[in-house]
Amino acid sequence: MKRIFDIVVSGLALAVCAPVLLALMIWIKLDNPGPAIFRQTRIGRDCTPFVIYKLRSMIVEAQQRGGYSTPTGDPRITRAGAFVRRTSLDELPQLFNVLRGDMSLVGPRPDTPMQQSNYTAEDWQRRHRVRPGITGLAQARLRSSATAEQRLALDLEYAGNAGLRRDFAILFETVRTLFRRETV
Repeated sequence: MKRIFDIVVSGLALAVCAPVLLALMIWIKLDNPGPAIFRQTRIGRDCTPFVIYKLRSMIVEAQQRGGYSTPTGDPRITRAGAFVRRTSLDELPQLFNVLRGDMSLVGPRPDTPMQQSNYTAEDWQRRHRVRPGITGLAQARLRSSATAEQRLALDLEYAGNAGLRRDFAILFETVRTLFRRETV
């Protein structure tokens, strides 16, 4: 049932958001040379690698100029990128990942392969028992202010108790968090 929900909602969201996505892609191309879509290998369910899609928010050679984390005020972020990050619109192309089955709407955010060294072998396996998500328990509750320890605890909590009813609650909490943040 969760997979059917993911397919229906991501398909509808892509249809509704297509004009916004196209406009953002044009702005990104005009703001900074290079592709509008950023592709990167991430780790999915059962530790299977997949390619994630995001709107590019940084300069083209950003990976060569820094690590996988992005501190506040990172000079690699473009003007258009600052907007799409602040509004979380950089995540829109991940709806294609959801349609493909690489991701779910809700689950732990997908890790890069190099992040495996941040986990114990057991935690890495537990965290990847479920599909990664566009949003998750950590993002809904703490947004980007979560520490690595808090994020891991919430990701493991979700992986141990995943389900469609819980996903509805997390999606609602995520939307509430986004709007609360935008009005503050």
